[in-house]
Amino acid sequence: MPESLSIGEVINLLRDDFPDISVSKIRFLESQGLIDPDRTSSGYRQFGHEDLARLRFILAQQRDHFLPLKVIKSKLTLWERGEEPSDEPGPPGLDDPGEPLDEGDLIKRSGLSRKSFSELVEAGLLRPIPGSTVFPAEAALVATEAKRLMDHGLEARHLRSIRLAVGRETDLLTQLAAPLLKAANPDARARARDLLDSCADSIRVIHRSLLTQELRQHLT
Repeated sequence: MPESLSIGEVINLLRDDFPDISVSKIRFLESQGLIDPDRTSSGYRQFGHEDLARLRFILAQQRDHFLPLKVIKSKLTLWERGEEPSDEPGPPGLDDPGEPLDEGDLIKRSGLSRKSFSELVEAGLLRPIPGSTVFPAEAALVATEAKRLMDHGLEARHLRSIRLAVGRETDLLTQLAAPLLKAANPDARARARDLLDSCADSIRVIHRSLLTQELRQHLT
């Protein structure tokens, strides 16, 4: 492989693993600060071996975990240090809603049947963005993991309890942040976002830890 590659050569090397790769997609990733290829004196992009590896990592995170660019950037910091980023998928943050998805996108990405998709909508696990027919970016992760559970024998109606638990947790945290949410100034809204984001992370950790603890008891 030559020391430097043109953008066309990079696309040819990546196309087998990432069929939707394109010049515009690479340019977009560059505009968002995820890649920074060298330029020739004429202004043409030149990609080195590390640039190619970086692109593979970014595209795999998008393809396999549907992660927003903000989350991928944080994983890139670990990648650059030679550390192994966690492969556990994570939802977009409160300040980064990600790209909305339509029904076709969700079915294609998750592998759900239309019947299972409809059942998950009815159970409340998949909800369109209010006032629209598209779904938030988080729905991709919900649909994918719900399919995994359904493949193991659970039904959409069994998963309704997860939706109900999330509703109770949401009520708890929004009550905590109510004084900040009611304030009109941007600083208070920013502090409310930070508070809710931090508390949501804590609840996720507690939930995973307690679930692991409870399940371990059934293995002893």
